[in-house]
Amino acid sequence: MLFLRQVFTIAAKDLRSELRTKEALNASLAFALVILLLFSFAFDANPEMMREISGGLLWLVFAFAGALILNRSFARELVNDCLDALISSPVPGAALFLGKVLANYVLLLGIEVVCLPIFGVFYNVRWAQQPLWLALVLVLATWGVCVVGTIFSALTVNLRLRELMLPMLVYPMLIPCLMAAMMLTTPLLAGQPIQGDMFAWLRLLVGFDIIFTSLAVVLIDTVLIG
Repeated sequence: MLFLRQVFTIAAKDLRSELRTKEALNASLAFALVILLLFSFAFDANPEMMREISGGLLWLVFAFAGALILNRSFARELVNDCLDALISSPVPGAALFLGKVLANYVLLLGIEVVCLPIFGVFYNVRWAQQPLWLALVLVLATWGVCVVGTIFSALTVNLRLRELMLPMLVYPMLIPCLMAAMMLTTPLLAGQPIQGDMFAWLRLLVGFDIIFTSLAVVLIDTVLIG
């Protein structure tokens, strides 16, 4: 129970800090909306083409918008040496990491919830035909993005070019997660439920989340202190 309380305390601290300044939130939301708007003018897509690219387009926007949130995760602690204070506090590294993942997760899910109806309007896509399956894919894939992004945010926090290094390191690691999310989201947006071979992509998402969450929790002390 103490561990969970520490996780929620860190997450609440990060959410309060972000909601006061709204630096990453505003930047990420504005970026996602601009990309959706520009792509809607760039593609003169017919309904058939839209069904084929909708999942990829949506996760492209979420992945790029998420990088702006993830980049601030540990960087905001550099002011007044707050990161050193957190590391030297009694809070375990795993609780610190999972708290930050949880805060990023809430913020990125919020961005996705705002973007989905706008995506539906701009691209004339009925995105709510399979709401439960779509919610499951969003929840699983967003957790994977946040876990990998947060551990690399910790790894690059002291680099001068961390804004550049973070996407370069994170996106290759996210390829399996994003591929599974795209392969599942495209038919869901077309109104098809997850069935048959599509469960293999769902199992890939679950496996990705379990493996990378376990690895990150084990390695976070080495990343922060070493």
